[in-house]
Amino acid sequence: MRTSHDNGPLCPHSKVPDNVILSGGVNNRYWVLDVEERPGLKTLTISLCVSCLLFIMVLFWGGVSREMTPVCCGDVVHLEGSSYGGSWLVDREQGFLVLLPDSLISGTSISNSIRCMRRAVLGDMFKSFDGGSKQMLNGTMVHEVFQRAATAKDFSLETLSKLAEQTLNCPQYLGDMYSLGVSQEEMKQEVHEYLPSLVHWAKEYLGFVNCLPNSSPSSSRAPSRDRDSATVVTVTELADIEENVWSPRFGLKGKIDVTARVRIQRPRNSNHRNSEEKTLPLELKTGKESNSIEHRSQVILYTMMTMERYNPEAGLLLYLKTGNLHPVVPSHMDYRELLKLRNTLVHHIHHCVDKEAKQSHLSRLPEILTDRQTCQYCPQRRNCALYERVVDSSSADVSEDVVRDFLQQETGHLTQPHLSYFSHWLLLCCLEAATMEAKNGRKRQTLTCVCSEKNGSCVGNLQLSGTVTAQSGGVFLHRFQRIGVVPQQGVASCGLASRDRIVVSDQEGRLVGLATGYLCEVSRTLISCTLDRDLSKFTGVLFRLDGDEGVVGLSTHLTNLSRLMENCQDSDRLRELVVDLHPPEFISNLSSVLPREAKDTVANILKGLNKPQKQAMKKVLLSKDYTLIVGMPGTGKTTTVCTLVRILHACGFSVLLTSYTHSAVDNILLKLKRFRVGFLRLGQGQKVHPDILPYTEESVRKTGVHTPSELEQLYNKELVVGTTCMGIKHPIFTRRRFDFCIVDEASQISQPICLGPLFYAKRFVLVGDHQQLPPIVQNQEARSLGMDESLFKRLELHSDAVVQLNVQYRMNRQIMSLSNSLMYEGRLECGSERTASALLTLPFLLSVQSELSSHSQTHHQHELAWIQASLAPSNPVCFLDCSMVPALESVEQGGVSNHTEAALVHKLLSLLIKAGCKPSDIGVIAPYRQQLKCISALLQSSAFTGVEVNTVDKYQGRDKGVIVLSFVRSTAEEGKLGELLKDWRRLNVAITRAKHKLLMVGSATTLRRYAPVEKLLNHLQQENMISFRN
Repeated sequence: MRTSHDNGPLCPHSKVPDNVILSGGVNNRYWVLDVEERPGLKTLTISLCVSCLLFIMVLFWGGVSREMTPVCCGDVVHLEGSSYGGSWLVDREQGFLVLLPDSLISGTSISNSIRCMRRAVLGDMFKSFDGGSKQMLNGTMVHEVFQRAATAKDFSLETLSKLAEQTLNCPQYLGDMYSLGVSQEEMKQEVHEYLPSLVHWAKEYLGFVNCLPNSSPSSSRAPSRDRDSATVVTVTELADIEENVWSPRFGLKGKIDVTARVRIQRPRNSNHRNSEEKTLPLELKTGKESNSIEHRSQVILYTMMTMERYNPEAGLLLYLKTGNLHPVVPSHMDYRELLKLRNTLVHHIHHCVDKEAKQSHLSRLPEILTDRQTCQYCPQRRNCALYERVVDSSSADVSEDVVRDFLQQETGHLTQPHLSYFSHWLLLCCLEAATMEAKNGRKRQTLTCVCSEKNGSCVGNLQLSGTVTAQSGGVFLHRFQRIGVVPQQGVASCGLASRDRIVVSDQEGRLVGLATGYLCEVSRTLISCTLDRDLSKFTGVLFRLDGDEGVVGLSTHLTNLSRLMENCQDSDRLRELVVDLHPPEFISNLSSVLPREAKDTVANILKGLNKPQKQAMKKVLLSKDYTLIVGMPGTGKTTTVCTLVRILHACGFSVLLTSYTHSAVDNILLKLKRFRVGFLRLGQGQKVHPDILPYTEESVRKTGVHTPSELEQLYNKELVVGTTCMGIKHPIFTRRRFDFCIVDEASQISQPICLGPLFYAKRFVLVGDHQQLPPIVQNQEARSLGMDESLFKRLELHSDAVVQLNVQYRMNRQIMSLSNSLMYEGRLECGSERTASALLTLPFLLSVQSELSSHSQTHHQHELAWIQASLAPSNPVCFLDCSMVPALESVEQGGVSNHTEAALVHKLLSLLIKAGCKPSDIGVIAPYRQQLKCISALLQSSAFTGVEVNTVDKYQGRDKGVIVLSFVRSTAEEGKLGELLKDWRRLNVAITRAKHKLLMVGSATTLRRYAPVEKLLNHLQQENMISFRN
């Protein structure tokens, strides 16, 4: 056993990574430096801080070591138990160890792991696969009826029948019925079977509601009717429905069906008080009354995760079909065993990639069960078999017949290249998911407000202000006011901004994760946000808002990837095109696809197009498989897509229009609206452009959709349907197929996400440009292995399928020359002389120039000639070299900024606006968010209202009359250069946003270390476009 003074070698992970936050106290977090195992004994060397103050911990859980929590060097653990003399003891009788406690695991996932740990691990990766069924829908609807009755405090049969009717007509459930192909009448019979049991339960157990006309409920006993020997439980209030609970202490999360306040009357000979009030979790079950270990475990986990809130000594399990209520009283051993399951599950989730080798590879999962009956209805069957085939190449030859038959049945139709594609992308997604998890803000919930506010990720001392307003889509608008702080420390100075995802907790840390949502407005003293829960009942509570990236994960990526491997016609065809790279086929002439009655309409539409755009239309109409349209900067990509949809619509083809962002989908739909082309827009109203709202499913349903068949008519009415690539979980896709799928922004979309909508169309069109923004990849290894290769880029090798739009109408010829030199080898052309020669108009430039000249004459130390030259409209492109100023970068709050460049940008904007440029015509771009904050802070005056300051990514597909680009990096040191300025594609987007004037600010000496910027600087020097201070 080691002591804290031993000098033996520690594991290679002894440096604590930046994303790990260690702490002592109730929510302690320790860093594991070394693990030593012997039968029945596990010893960990742990550290509380980066300086590595060491402790010893002994785990003595009896039995053999494989029964213990799998802890590795570099893991973070939370400890509860006895601590003395620098040592912790956790054994059968006392204490807990929680592995990776900042990874919050749901109670459902843990209870699923009891019979099969492998299923639980796969369920975390492929979240969308626990698919729907009639039984599941019935269960959800009965839950809904119960919860509505609880809110109404009325369990009479009459009220329950009304609530059942309302639930059957609920839009969400109509969509589920449409997907499953069942009628309301069928579901009504299923739901109504439960209503008498609900009445019976309410009469037995509830002490506060109407159960039957003219009757009062009686108190209930459990387990017997003998008042002297039984504990009597009466539910006095159903306090909350679907309460959201996060427990960073135990690494758990969940939504409690019902939070119940109960009165417990104990027998007279009991050691406890005769009567006491408690708040307990109430879990509802609609299936068979099994009182199974899985059901009881869920209740135990809910009691555990609500310890800080209510300290419940038990939980309640209610079977709605019988109305029977089972109290579940957990022991220390129950908690311990379930935490061991949770720890094993989180170990497999977090160590799904083995990073010890030169190149990472997928780790093995828990073994496949040989009991095929257990596996028969498992929703993870395909993924289970796929994972086994790709991780263990010899698995196809396993000795156990039952496993071999299972693998053959699920994956026998796949070739080795198919399995390699799956394996490759599964690895990339796991690497990326790990990086996203490390950057996630949820671990900061255990930090104090003061610490989190310093990081810019939190605002504390907030009180609810005014009333909470319910909005459509089940969200609630809240307003918070910050109290007890001086004005300079107001809300506006925090790092959170409008549209950021947030989580709301109480300041004390007792009510963590009360609600999640999005920020709407942030002012100096007020914050408004939309949340998924109404918090108005929490009067007098001080709240904190934390930035929360959410568990975005990559489940949609993996679901699409798994679906690509399915043994069905749609997947077989996509595998041939995407994995096997079969050449796409085309028909020879248009007459066979163009209906006679549409020819004149199509000819009229084509009149307004240039030659490359017409070629694109023709190529799409002739395609049997797919077409790629390369939209170079300013070439009218949106107009081209809109025209393509109009032509396909005129020919009677159905079109699924998708993109990665809501704004890209809506930009095309706004153009279609002008041409009176009908369409249906899927998606939440709050994310849709206001002018498109009348075309959303939500709006159209208001005209009267009450049955699944009416919903089917709505879904099939329009030829054109618009949604994002992530919107393919919508019910419409369970039944409808399209003639064409068009994916805009395709070169920006990750390959597995781009696949999603393609399953639902006979042919597809990808629109993009791989010389512009690529898919965002945060993990460096995943990027180096090709995760930033879009499907557009992968399929571009078939040049027959590619049409290039190279005639642009945005930039004048000098600005265009930069992109031609950098990326397009002169292929980009101006659409007209008017575009080529367009210059910025500055009506008051002369007075500004004379002002600058007189200032330079009276203040010789202020050299302004280099700035003066840059303002002239006749110089559309100018790089202001700050190397001699100097303008050095600085690192603060984890970001890179350059205060001198920011000041220079501020000066340029002041002069441009003074010279007559409209602020709304000006855009500022910087590669680093810290620099954007720095520049924005200097533009608080009303004179700058309308100037847009943003990253390159936010400007993709958009333009401004004037763009000012701050490069930021400027250092004499030969250290790490960072990745952003090494990306040719990002630089290409940045320099092609300006129509009439492009001003770049940077230090050429430093920037020449980046290959793309060096090539740009060489062109600028050659064309005499660099202005520098003497």
